[in-house]
Amino acid sequence: MQLVSPSLLAANFANLEKDIDMINTSNADWLHLDVMDGVFVPNISFGFPVLEAVAKICKKPLDVHLMIVKPEKFVKQVAALGAMMMNVHFEACVHLNRAIQEIHDAGMKAGVTLNPSTPVCMLEDVIRDVDMVLLMTVNPGFGGQKFIEHSIEKVRQLREMIERTGSKALIEVDGGVNKDTAVRLAQAGTDVLVAGSYVFGADNPHERINYLKNL
Repeated sequence: MQLVSPSLLAANFANLEKDIDMINTSNADWLHLDVMDGVFVPNISFGFPVLEAVAKICKKPLDVHLMIVKPEKFVKQVAALGAMMMNVHFEACVHLNRAIQEIHDAGMKAGVTLNPSTPVCMLEDVIRDVDMVLLMTVNPGFGGQKFIEHSIEKVRQLREMIERTGSKALIEVDGGVNKDTAVRLAQAGTDVLVAGSYVFGADNPHERINYLKNL
């Protein structure tokens, strides 16, 4: 059984309320929110005005993924949304241990994200402190990209590290999740699947979410 966190990035921004209502009535576990600044990643998505509007109507826990420089500056603002998880990039945090502590102190769970080119061994010193590790299975910045095949092995490596260290961290994956890749990711040891276009682009999104959950 997988947790499913549909990505708002693939929703219809001309009618967000309708898509969030779909999420609210589905079996999705969380709602994944990708914040991009055009600096850390080559794109801009949405900021706190949109996040605040979404938080008011979304009934699912918010899984906030900050693809931005200096994400630790926004811990209090993310916490004010009522977010369940604040996820920061390893590559964006000079003082990662401090950022994790600040997220916990603000009452949220702490996630750390790795870009495709960052090896999982970089998390050895914080793996016991984090609640989740998000592995990017495409290069961050745009939706609808092709899945990076090495990601399967990376999930296996992270699962081994978690079991070896006694960490309680969940493994989340984001990018290129579809009917085929989701099966292989689940078999490799993922706990949480982020899916964008695969869910929001479906004729029956609820059915897609149920399929992912039951892997």
